[in-house]
Amino acid sequence: MNDTIPARAGRREWIALAVLALPTLLVSIDVYVLLLALPDLTADLGASSVEQLWITDIYGFMLAGFLITMGTLGDRIGRKKLLLIGAAVFGIASVVAAYSTSPAMLIATRAVLGVAGAILAPSTMSLIRTLFRDAKQMGLAIGIWGMCFSAGAVIGPVAGGAMLSRFWWGSVFLLGVPAMVLLLAVGPALLPEYRDPNAGKLDLTSVALSLAAVLPAIHGLTDLAKNGWQALPVAGIVIGIAFAVLFVRRQRRLEEPLLDLRLFTNRSFSTALGGMLCCTLLMGAIMLFITQDLQLVEGLSPFEAGLWMLPAVAANALSFIVSPILARRFRPAYLIGAGLAISVSGLIVLTQTDTTSGPTTLATGFALIFLGSGSGPLVTLGIQLILASAPPEKAGSAAALNETSGQFGFAFGLAALGSIGIAVYDSRFTPPSGIPADAADAARESFADAVVAAGALPADQAEALLAPAREAFVSGLHLVGAISAAALVVVAVLIVRLLRSVPPTGAPPAAESSTPDAPRGEDSEGARIAPAN
Repeated sequence: MNDTIPARAGRREWIALAVLALPTLLVSIDVYVLLLALPDLTADLGASSVEQLWITDIYGFMLAGFLITMGTLGDRIGRKKLLLIGAAVFGIASVVAAYSTSPAMLIATRAVLGVAGAILAPSTMSLIRTLFRDAKQMGLAIGIWGMCFSAGAVIGPVAGGAMLSRFWWGSVFLLGVPAMVLLLAVGPALLPEYRDPNAGKLDLTSVALSLAAVLPAIHGLTDLAKNGWQALPVAGIVIGIAFAVLFVRRQRRLEEPLLDLRLFTNRSFSTALGGMLCCTLLMGAIMLFITQDLQLVEGLSPFEAGLWMLPAVAANALSFIVSPILARRFRPAYLIGAGLAISVSGLIVLTQTDTTSGPTTLATGFALIFLGSGSGPLVTLGIQLILASAPPEKAGSAAALNETSGQFGFAFGLAALGSIGIAVYDSRFTPPSGIPADAADAARESFADAVVAAGALPADQAEALLAPAREAFVSGLHLVGAISAAALVVVAVLIVRLLRSVPPTGAPPAAESSTPDAPRGEDSEGARIAPAN
């Protein structure tokens, strides 16, 4: 049975939002602090290079693979029930990961954490749709939720650096445990239950096909980003695409599909989802380049790099809170377009950096990027459009699609733009004469390898090797920034064109006719951001 929710949220609903948002923040932090702990845990557990890759990547693989299934499962068995199950599994697996005694044990627990993470993200987002029926309140709630999720990416290095300076590597896995305990303690009383009363059985064949489509494709994209164009990752992507075709064909035949493809016929839904996919594709790679520049070019520690990224956190918080308020007066299309224009200006700032400009220019450009599309208008209003365009009983599926597109965008962006950066580095970097052959060969692989090779050389030779390597890396950053800026301009134009008929939040549709509105999820001409019924 579904709980009764008031038309306008009161104190209870806002407290429930805090219960949902805190775990989101800490789970997001948990993803990023692992990279800081990797050297210590590798030394302690004796992990090989292959095991290190699996420790790092298995979480993302399982998360991406199970998002669609878990989003749909929540719609069927109850979103609160599934969320509490996910919180319990995530908390227990975090403790086990913290006290792992072997690489295999840590890999297995990271895989379980990925499955639990696939439960948490769409469940929290779809419950926000359930909690906040008023469109204006829902927009602000999504902004607060998104601020917490996005801030974890930047706060993670700061929090992780502080933890690792005082405790053992396993402590970083315990960051999210208190929030999961809180969710389990108060969630049953505060959170409403919602499930589709007419949902059919879960189609296990569709679940298998979705995993067969997502897992090899994500693995292939990730491998491409790390090792360049090789036969095995390309084969993985092709296999994923083939299974995706089979998955789509099966969904079209089923009366109760795992994923309702009719959601894509709604212009607001498909445009918002596509826009967020494109921007995640661009922003993920840009963030990687910025963090590498701060640490490798500027020579900052992960903790110091995190501090220089705090202005982006401030811009992130401001944009997430202000965007839904502005959307009450201005059309989402124009707000999103303006936000993307700000991000373009930030990318242009990045193209003006050099090896001696210092971290200030990078931090400024990154803050502008986060203000416009890394957070704010696109994410806040895009999620609201996605959730409001879907029928209430399909909110979990819609939320899962949003998260899945983000995973694919991030992986594909690292593969595509990362390859461009590597190609520029290869073409621009020439080791100086007098450098040992093994160090020169290592430096040709990547800028990170050049830094490692320079660490074993005398100071004068190290600087001679690093100077052209820095120049080559920054040249790659410039080109990636310029390509991203041009792509964002195209995305902004398309979003403004396709969403310009969507009115401000809570406003009636323009030129209302006497014909009743088409059901949400089936109107191909766009949907308003309106209260959920």
